[in-house]
Amino acid sequence: MTRHSDDTPGLEERPMQSNNPVFRRSEEFNPAGARQTGYTDPSSWGTGTPGQPGLQTPVATGGPMTIDSVVQKTAIALGVVILTAAATWILSPGIDADTTPSDISGLIAAATVGSLLAFVLSLVNSFKRVISPALVLLFCAAEGVALGAISKVFEIQFPGIVMSAVLGTFGAFAGTLAVYKFFNIKVTDKFRRMVFAAVLGVVAISLIEVVLSLFGAEIGLFGDGKLGLIFAVLGLALGVFMLVLDFDFVEQGVANRIPDREGWRAAFAMTVSLVWIYTNLLRILAIMRD
Repeated sequence: MTRHSDDTPGLEERPMQSNNPVFRRSEEFNPAGARQTGYTDPSSWGTGTPGQPGLQTPVATGGPMTIDSVVQKTAIALGVVILTAAATWILSPGIDADTTPSDISGLIAAATVGSLLAFVLSLVNSFKRVISPALVLLFCAAEGVALGAISKVFEIQFPGIVMSAVLGTFGAFAGTLAVYKFFNIKVTDKFRRMVFAAVLGVVAISLIEVVLSLFGAEIGLFGDGKLGLIFAVLGLALGVFMLVLDFDFVEQGVANRIPDREGWRAAFAMTVSLVWIYTNLLRILAIMRD
């Protein structure tokens, strides 16, 4: 990841390709023979006007993707997450300081089922060539159920922690976008590969930890000790880097005038990144308070 000033002379043309599976499976994000003539200026994002087209422009009905359309689709996706999380919180049994582990078994079950369903749907959406808005929204609903249950359990242990994590998540989003826009960040292929490899590594290690926990043996990555805190901080940083990749691909997608439906793919990717940041922030705040 490098930074360029506005007077930087031009960039070499390069294929619009990605190591991120969310975008790599999209034919529009990786058109055969298409090359990007340059990045659009992030300062023009607010207009919703597509940037410079690539040498090969995909033909699509409904017009090309714009920043405005991505914002709208992302708002819908996050709205579904928030609504289902709120519904899970409200409809689940009330808990208080005297609640026993057996009393929250329903919340744990909801969090487990929601997380598993969201994980499966995230894989489907990541490797699906033609993005399906219905599957994206179904993923958001499953993720919302899991987050609602998990958040309620954390809130009873640490009152006020959920609001702090929510504010921190949107603060991280706004801060990352501001840095990306005003410092004109350019994402390199090496940075993409590093972030993608890190995501795979974290997911693999997390799955190993889950499997070990089933047999009563844990590494401590999800615990409240120093190792758990370090793992959560690294996860938070990785979530911010994922957002940078999301912003980069939206910028490239607008510049190459890809079909508007691909805005759902970008919305899905940003939702995943924000959920990733939120859960790690929740863990960090819980460990700090504990």
